[in-house]
Amino acid sequence: MASTAADKPPPADPVAKTEEVKQAPKLSDHDFRIFNQIAVRMDYFHENFRRTWNMLWLYATTGKRQNGLTLKQLVRAGLDFGEHLTVHHGIEEQHMFPVLAKRMPEFDPRRGDLVQQHKKIHKGLDGLQAYLEGVQQGEVSLEADVLKEKMESWGTVLWEHLDAEVKTLGAENMAKYWTKEEMMTMRW
Repeated sequence: MASTAADKPPPADPVAKTEEVKQAPKLSDHDFRIFNQIAVRMDYFHENFRRTWNMLWLYATTGKRQNGLTLKQLVRAGLDFGEHLTVHHGIEEQHMFPVLAKRMPEFDPRRGDLVQQHKKIHKGLDGLQAYLEGVQQGEVSLEADVLKEKMESWGTVLWEHLDAEVKTLGAENMAKYWTKEEMMTMRW
């Protein structure tokens, strides 16, 4: 009996999901830097988010403004924080996560932990942004306790996400899923 196309297995995907995670190889200092490059860049962006969050949180919990910021500057910093975080997550979800999800379950668009965290973060961020926009437009006054309320519902998941994403993209984990040559092509 002649075989049909339905009888033949599909061609192998060079970036197919792996069935089991391999052990990370021992990395030289040079290779560690190659495998860790995305984590380093990601942490740079995340540190900016942490810094702005802390500035807003200081005001929300104490009423103090860092470095003599005016209220207008504080509100602008909060709005910028939201816009930058939204763009950052958009870039990740459109360009990085689809590639990483082929082998790393954390980035799966339907079930991945890091993707689910994005959704939780943006649910809270939307409320913060709406409040700060209202303050900027003069519809409501900036009140520390209201700002705190708008932040605390999603702060824990934000901080967990910032740390978990960097750790997941770290050399020890990336070396379990990708080759050195593949890592060298990932230039996000």
